[in-house]
Amino acid sequence: MNTSKPFNRVVIAGGGTAGWMMAALMSKLLGKQLDIKLVESEEIGTVGVGEATIPALLSFHNLLGINEAEFMAATNATFKLGINFEGWKNIGQDYFHSFGSTGNDHWSAGFQHFWLKGQRDGLARTYTDYNPETVAAFANRFAHVPRSGLNYAYHLDAGRYAKYLRAMSEAHGVQRIEGKIGAVLMDGPQGRDGPITALQMQDGSRIDGDLFIDCTGFRSMLLGEALGVGYEDWSYWLPCDRAVAVQTASVRDAWPYTRSIAHPFGWQWRIPLQHRVGNGLVYSSKEMSDADAPEVLKKNVEGELITQPRVIKFLPGQRDKVWHRNCIAVGLASGFVEPLESTSIHLIQRAAIRLMQTFPSGGIQQADVDEFNAQSKRELEHIRDFIVLHYHVNERTDSALWKHVREMDILPSLHHRIERFRESARVFRPSDELFAENSWVQVMMGQGITPERYHPVADLMGRDELTRFLGDIHLKVSRTVAALPGHQAYVEQLCAPYRQASVSQLAAMPARA
Repeated sequence: MNTSKPFNRVVIAGGGTAGWMMAALMSKLLGKQLDIKLVESEEIGTVGVGEATIPALLSFHNLLGINEAEFMAATNATFKLGINFEGWKNIGQDYFHSFGSTGNDHWSAGFQHFWLKGQRDGLARTYTDYNPETVAAFANRFAHVPRSGLNYAYHLDAGRYAKYLRAMSEAHGVQRIEGKIGAVLMDGPQGRDGPITALQMQDGSRIDGDLFIDCTGFRSMLLGEALGVGYEDWSYWLPCDRAVAVQTASVRDAWPYTRSIAHPFGWQWRIPLQHRVGNGLVYSSKEMSDADAPEVLKKNVEGELITQPRVIKFLPGQRDKVWHRNCIAVGLASGFVEPLESTSIHLIQRAAIRLMQTFPSGGIQQADVDEFNAQSKRELEHIRDFIVLHYHVNERTDSALWKHVREMDILPSLHHRIERFRESARVFRPSDELFAENSWVQVMMGQGITPERYHPVADLMGRDELTRFLGDIHLKVSRTVAALPGHQAYVEQLCAPYRQASVSQLAAMPARA
């Protein structure tokens, strides 16, 4: 589809995190050139459970010029140094997937090769002892450290985050329209075969546009329903198809990491914010009924319930394409993999940046559409493989779910990664992939893969030299963490100057479900 028609009227269908992230970046960069409208209804709740993020969000905030302390005060955010996977390899066996790097790499080989030699010779400590983020997480410490800083992300209140971005977007000229969409109007024969021309609202009004962003959640009202773009089902590899979420009052200081706790029916998350804890179960409807899930969740949380549990149904997979004609689907409307590695908000961020890089101001060019779709597809498939890795490599025998994912046929792309690491401790990773080599190493070793050999460069180190090499890294990590303040105290001190202003600003805006 090539068009020469100028595009300056953008309509975003749906709010929530996806809609307001798109609106915020678009209005910040191109707000003076575009007429941007966002349509949402206070009567339609948002999924609003994506409360954990990854470090890439910091670069998105830098693009928006966001003050970190102000943002954290407004969203009751805490810091996140990684994820603790509890019982994923087997019952009672945990491991930590941290942000950042572990140890020191050589240009020819990653740190894991030197560590494996140290393990063989009885010289090495636990792998995580050489990672400052992991050590700091379990010490419940955090601070912004000059030069050798910690790599971090955030836990945040998704509803407050959407409000925060809404205020920013409206300040840059975005017009919010309250109401429900009644119909999607299209050009062409019988009004079905051409581009989208407008959204017909239930109150009879009409919102015309040139480019439409579908942020209508799992329903995908524009791309899926109106334009008929198909959906690729990934439930064979990712059999969990339900989530139930609830918020509870905090009963302890917030810890700087996400907890992911495996169960026979799936897994549970615990995400600590400043004022409460986000809890949820991701489960297979074949292993547990929707009626039982809320009660199971309530028995596995701490603190008084602030909200009542609600069940969310989903189908893991992706749209056949996320940009079709003059419509781009973002967030849940474009596809979904469960939030095991906190990638949902990141995928929204990537879509927003990708659109800014290829914005069709002079009209849609098919080459841009094809590249946008190819990058989106490749990115989500890489994430899918990383999530499937957590499930596939396990030793649990307590349910049909874990037996299925262990014995299932996995995709060749993932099989190659696993076998290469098992044989040589090497990580196959495309250059444009989200997760770094250290992430794959931590999860593969954490799930129980022990490489058969390591790179020969590690053998160039004698016993004394390797002892010093490992000892110096561990000493540096220990000293860095020992100098850090407690996480809770640091967050409170950082946010204190902005607390009242943020609360007042957000209180003036309508509450959302």
